[in-house]
Amino acid sequence: MGNIRTFVPILLSILIALAGSYYLYQWVKQKTSPDKVVTVTESKAIPVVVAKAGIPWGVKLTPEMLTTTPYLEESLPKGCFSKSEDIVDRIVIAQIGEGEPVLEYRLAPVSMKTGGVSAILESGKRAVSVKGNNVLGIAGFINPGNRVDVLVTIEDPDKEMDVTKIVLENILVLASGRQIQENGKGEAAPVDVYTLEVTPDQGERLTLAATKGRLQFALRGATDSDIVLTKGVTVPEMLKSLLIVDANPGKPAVSSVGSSTKRNYRKIKYIAPKKSNKATIEIIKGLSLTRKEITL
Repeated sequence: MGNIRTFVPILLSILIALAGSYYLYQWVKQKTSPDKVVTVTESKAIPVVVAKAGIPWGVKLTPEMLTTTPYLEESLPKGCFSKSEDIVDRIVIAQIGEGEPVLEYRLAPVSMKTGGVSAILESGKRAVSVKGNNVLGIAGFINPGNRVDVLVTIEDPDKEMDVTKIVLENILVLASGRQIQENGKGEAAPVDVYTLEVTPDQGERLTLAATKGRLQFALRGATDSDIVLTKGVTVPEMLKSLLIVDANPGKPAVSSVGSSTKRNYRKIKYIAPKKSNKATIEIIKGLSLTRKEITL
């Protein structure tokens, strides 16, 4: 009996030591193990139709223009296609770059079977073409998708002198190209042609300006959409720009005194043209046109 009482404290000590070791092991394991276990799953690759090369707007898609490339299932672009035959003969209404996926919003409705400019015209807009040259096209810098202001130089019947005026602003260029026409000698000559997207009213102004005057395009920045009202400029007003005024009109430029020569340097100053704080706007109601002068 006495021997059992001797071993009881020893057994309790052993049990306490084992329990403490177990809990210490669990604590150390918890601290050294990662908080989260990342499970790697294999992603499925889905073929997506992309453009072999850049595709301009207004073009009907053909199998030669398209190819497929694999995309991860979770990164598929919205509105994509997995088979080229699903979109063959569809009309492109937004330019597609090389290697970019062909998406639904870049294509005309299935019911539209004819390509060209008519496929990309906005509702209520018209396409009007005008003849040009390298100067009008800013040496080839004007391309489809750019926006331009249209200036015209024409004789003002009220002032009986030429005036240059901006008549259209922020106009979209739909197409630019070159046609072969006969010149005055009957020889074939290339002529640049630019097609602009305009409203019916703007189309009337553009056609009249192209018929009666000389056109010039002003290329706009990609983010510039401001409308600026101008009153136009005539030859006398243009010549007043940066005018040099002689401050000593009565003195000669060089004078001789005895044996020495003295120079009278004339003071000059630059006078900028006066800015007008008034502008004229056109109000069109049906077939009537009225002009109203406003203060800026």
